[in-house]
Amino acid sequence: MNQSQREHIATVVASVSDNAQHRAVCQHDQAIRDSWQRCVERYGLDPSRMQAAHILPWHELREHREHLEEFRRIARHGLSALYQQIAPAGYVVLLTDAQGVTVDYLGDESAEISLRRAGLFLGAQWSEAWAGTCAVGTALATGKALTVHHNDHFDATHIALSCSAVPLFDPQGQLNAILDISALTSPQPKSGQQLALQLARLHAHQIENAWFEHRHRTDWVLKLSPASPFVEVSPDYLIAFDARGRLIGHNHRAQRMLEQELGIEAASPHGRSSLLGMPIEQLFNTSINSLPDWLASASGRQGTLERVNSGERLYVTAVQPARLPERPVINTSAQLLPAPLAALNGGDPALQQQLQRAARLLNAPLHVVVQGETGSGKEYFARAFHQSGERSSQPFIALNCAAIPPTLIESVLFGHLPGSFSGAGNKARRGLIQEADGGTLFLDEIGDMPLEMQTRLLRVLAEQEVLPVGASRPVAVNIRVISASHHVLDQLVEQGRFRADLFYRLQGARITLPALRSRSDLDWLIDKMLAGKASLSQAARQCLHQHGWPGNLRELSNALDYAVAMFEGERIESADLPEGIGTTAPVTLAQEGALTEQALPEEAQRLMASLHAARWNHSAVARQMGISRMTLYRRMQRYGIQSPNTLPA
Repeated sequence: MNQSQREHIATVVASVSDNAQHRAVCQHDQAIRDSWQRCVERYGLDPSRMQAAHILPWHELREHREHLEEFRRIARHGLSALYQQIAPAGYVVLLTDAQGVTVDYLGDESAEISLRRAGLFLGAQWSEAWAGTCAVGTALATGKALTVHHNDHFDATHIALSCSAVPLFDPQGQLNAILDISALTSPQPKSGQQLALQLARLHAHQIENAWFEHRHRTDWVLKLSPASPFVEVSPDYLIAFDARGRLIGHNHRAQRMLEQELGIEAASPHGRSSLLGMPIEQLFNTSINSLPDWLASASGRQGTLERVNSGERLYVTAVQPARLPERPVINTSAQLLPAPLAALNGGDPALQQQLQRAARLLNAPLHVVVQGETGSGKEYFARAFHQSGERSSQPFIALNCAAIPPTLIESVLFGHLPGSFSGAGNKARRGLIQEADGGTLFLDEIGDMPLEMQTRLLRVLAEQEVLPVGASRPVAVNIRVISASHHVLDQLVEQGRFRADLFYRLQGARITLPALRSRSDLDWLIDKMLAGKASLSQAARQCLHQHGWPGNLRELSNALDYAVAMFEGERIESADLPEGIGTTAPVTLAQEGALTEQALPEEAQRLMASLHAARWNHSAVARQMGISRMTLYRRMQRYGIQSPNTLPA
């Protein structure tokens, strides 16, 4: 630790100790000091720590990238254009998701080692909770663009960096991503970074607009601007309306303009816009039937549109809905799947049959239950199902019911009002059900939801409204629920562990995903997961075919990532695969008969799930459960659970 780092730590300590008159503290903006305070009080970070950059392993990064796949494709042109402008000055461009994970990156390949060490690299985690005050994390926390320069950073390891970040919002007003430009070194004055911040703002606006136009290409869109020359090529405001004239999307500038016009409190950056659903007549002196009058081809002159409250006129151009190719009619002789569903299968007949059933249910007013073993791809299916239907432009919200403590799941799902329970805080919070309004709510491991929460969820589905904790009036919602479980829910109902009325509400349709060991498209899956990063020797491929895959797709993905990291020759060999792959005989249906999870008591089911997830590593499971290996063996013997590599041939 050098002298400048010691001085920086002392400054942060003085700030969070309420010594606001400290000379060094006064040099920092209030937003920076507020962030330092959050880092200590909310996240429990230590100012004296010196933490290296955290780069996610590839299998974790891939999940973050896949969630933003379509957005990244749209944003890539804007990222490249920005990088061309700033690269000569030594800057890199980062695109992070709403969790602060870098999902796209453009930088100098010759400086890759230094950039990776500093965290200016693909897969770097830049949330405030992890990295402390930084441009990405603080922009995520506040929803505002800012520069975090040198010793503005919380962690002393970052004080050489200069970073400017701008939030990117989706058409429903939610913070979707962060655009960041950073440099390993830069001149001392923070004021010298104003140009960098303005360039980031400009390109963030262009990326937001491009994403908006892509998402709302099938809706009526108004392009608006105070200045006539820019309304066509670079409009300030974009607003989308459905066929009834209801507002269904806007860019961020339009949201702020309309909130100010109507006197509405600015929405939280992580919540949906309160403007959604408003009729066009409440915003402008026009109607949905008049929008064709503003088409660019309707007249040779540019029109103006008057705002209802202020009377201010804005130059306007309307864009009519594009006509997309009609989806093929699905019939029993030749069932063509939508692309997101088709991408899940490489030719397995059993899976294809399930996907064809799912395609017929896409726009039916039914909730769906997805059945399948742990790791068989239930969430991937749910996302593909959502992306294939008419709700694809609306939110997809996922929750693992087994990962949320019973004491928190109520407020997480239903939201709460200020002070409605101990620890609720002084701000209202929207629950995930409200966040999914108009779209899809995916409830993974719903069999682990507490019974009292099942009762409340049943009311939501029956009444199409949600009552936040502490509220007296319900809020209307329109959601489709896809639920998933590795349990057989029918048996949980018989055991009294799952409400029968909720079960029949949820199971409008059931889709069952096959286990990996029974799929015939293993080679296709292997090649897809490798994605050209490496090739397999025939012996290695044979080992993969011989394995039983108790962890299904998740285990296969981890095994291939491990092999890619380990191999040093021209291709992956058997020795590069994880220990145990290929040495365990595949689990047959006869063997599985004695181990059917649904026939076991609840404790045994949890034990089986842990053993599957750890690939039958007894030591790892014993450590995870906090018991000795002998205790683990006794429990396995009690329930008749036998490791696959000890079963007779």
